Amino acid sequence: MPEFTVTGVEGLPEIRPGDDLAALIATATALEDGDVVVVTSKVLSKAEGRLVPVPVGTDREAVRQQAVADETVRVVARRGATVITQNRNGLVLAAAGVDASNVRGDEVALLPVDPDASARTLRDRLETLTGRRVAVVVSDTMGRPWRVGQVDLAIGVAGLAPVRDARGNPDSFGATLEVSEIAVADELASAAELVMGKTDGVPVAVVRGLALPDDGRDAGALVRPAEQDWFRLGTAEAHRETVGLRRTVRAFDDRPVARDVVLRAVAAAVTAPAPHGTTPWRFVLVEQRSRLLLDAMRQRWAQDLRADGLPDDAIDRRLHRGEVLRAAPCLVVPCLVRDAAHSYPDARRAGAEQAMFLLAMGAGIENLLVQLAVEGLGSAWVGSTLFCPDVVRGVLELAPSWEPMGAVAVGHPASPAPPRVPRDPADFCVVR
Repeated sequence: MPEFTVTGVEGLPEIRPGDDLAALIATATALEDGDVVVVTSKVLSKAEGRLVPVPVGTDREAVRQQAVADETVRVVARRGATVITQNRNGLVLAAAGVDASNVRGDEVALLPVDPDASARTLRDRLETLTGRRVAVVVSDTMGRPWRVGQVDLAIGVAGLAPVRDARGNPDSFGATLEVSEIAVADELASAAELVMGKTDGVPVAVVRGLALPDDGRDAGALVRPAEQDWFRLGTAEAHRETVGLRRTVRAFDDRPVARDVVLRAVAAAVTAPAPHGTTPWRFVLVEQRSRLLLDAMRQRWAQDLRADGLPDDAIDRRLHRGEVLRAAPCLVVPCLVRDAAHSYPDARRAGAEQAMFLLAMGAGIENLLVQLAVEGLGSAWVGSTLFCPDVVRGVLELAPSWEPMGAVAVGHPASPAPPRVPRDPADFCVVR
């Protein structure tokens, strides 16, 4: 029966900056070839001097929070005082790995600058001192999405393959494994934590009895690439970033847009506020009649431009600029229905009532556009149907009460949008 052992290394002193951690480990335990030495990031941070002093009279929490900010390259999620961040090594974890536990009261600890380099240095030093070929895993405690509780995971690796790729191999029933990649280094870190604990003063463990290959990769192999990360941001942060990055997209590739994706965007649209508890939004998903509609609108637009006295070349340029709707793989026409609007005898209140419904329609369209962006789609709202509502109602066979409110081109962006020029909100606000 396959078996292995996990043994905590006891008797190590309190580690301080400059201490030879490898020598202390080699003295405390007899290593063998093939052993995996698992060390906590905290003990490495102490040995490497990754400690931030808390001056006398200074609030330790303020020092900790500043250290978190200094170690953070991207905020993933924030809830009150708790922040999940990405650090410069690509690790996503609470507070950028800054920790005030298991260190003196006048210090806070940072993660090692390069945990993989720390693992390599420790492995090489242990081999020099003992003559044994060992692997090293640097562990740190992390929470996990969808699961209660924390576990130790690997943030630094040297001397073993951090991930075992089982894809393409048959399972016990002969089926081919397609998505199985085993995070070996993480499993070793978690197993070692069972004998190290958080309060037992045992920062090192030795895993023995496993024949583990080394493919030269380090813990970076365990960090999921951004383009494969479905949960790169917290819920609030994802919504805020999507709203901020919603852009007008006028060029699409030829991938089709699934109807259910558009319906999810419509579901978001109809959660917008509206007067009197009404639901004044209607959305026409133009599929079979798209070309017929756009041809009829183009003809009306050309007639209007000729009536304005424009020459043919100017008309052609204007018509060409309107081709964004024709190029989109999906077309949605939002419509406003005011059947539930209140009637007032005076123009002032009647005008306000009509404006409220227009504002509700705008809110619904914005919800639609934001949800499309959340789905990874690009969109462009174009006001053209406002100029020929009779044409739109005729081609699409809509009731007279349906007022077309522009059209939305939807599709997969042909290229990434350029960076948006930041706008200072103060430029758009007054305080009274």
